[in-house]
Amino acid sequence: MTKKDKVNCKAREDALGHNSIVLFHEKQVRRHWNAKKELWYFSIIDVIAILTESMNPRKYWSVLKTRLKKEGSEVATNCSQLKLLASDGKKYLTDVADTEALLRLIQSIPSPKAEPFKLWLAKIGYERIEETENPELAFDRAMRTYLKKGYSKEWINQRLKSIEIRKELTDEWKERGMEEGLEYAILTDEITKAWAGKSVKQYKNFKNLKKQNLRDNMTNLELVLNMLAEASTSEISKKQRPKSLNENKKVARKGGNAAKKARKEIEKQTGESIVSSKNAKQLQNKEMRKLQ
Repeated sequence: MTKKDKVNCKAREDALGHNSIVLFHEKQVRRHWNAKKELWYFSIIDVIAILTESMNPRKYWSVLKTRLKKEGSEVATNCSQLKLLASDGKKYLTDVADTEALLRLIQSIPSPKAEPFKLWLAKIGYERIEETENPELAFDRAMRTYLKKGYSKEWINQRLKSIEIRKELTDEWKERGMEEGLEYAILTDEITKAWAGKSVKQYKNFKNLKKQNLRDNMTNLELVLNMLAEASTSEISKKQRPKSLNENKKVARKGGNAAKKARKEIEKQTGESIVSSKNAKQLQNKEMRKLQ
């Protein structure tokens, strides 16, 4: 994908708080941040106008919706409406889509501007199939991605280890009959509150994060303690074999409390709080200053 084809991710927040405008191919796309779902929703009309250069993007979208429904696709049906600010300064109900739905819609638009995204999606799909056959490829890809983002090799090694420990924990939860999604999130919240004193959402707000992954914004010590909490939860669960969500929550708190004791002792010795408000950007800037 050429530089011109890449999405320009420079964004500016406006006075609407959770509403903002992102530049896409150097043109404006309205979007809205849903804090509860932790998802960005983008104006479909704005994206269609850019990709198709249609004089009537609303009509284009209407025709596309009809075609998708005939093909049996539920993408258009799953799109919702939000009030977004229009050029006349007023808010109107506008069809919006989250990132996943928007990428699916882009696949259905015959436009040269959409082609780079279609090629990218095909490449990503092929890589994921390869990773299913050889899981080591996923770790190699993660290593390259984190290096490009400016993380240190020491931090990356910790992060990759945390992925392994997290997988062991979710496998244990699955063995105990817990359902991926909501129940995993509930149990993760219990672990985090126990060792860090904050829920996942509170922790992310503390670091000024939105969609970003919390672990990708932890310091080395935060990662180590989070790993200790999750590894402890796994081991306790294997011994106690909890059967219900409530029983698993008790185990999660026990695992988190094991890491809490370690956190308190380190903080006592250093006189500094381990739970940091710094996010990845701030931490990377600090590392860059050390090298200068």
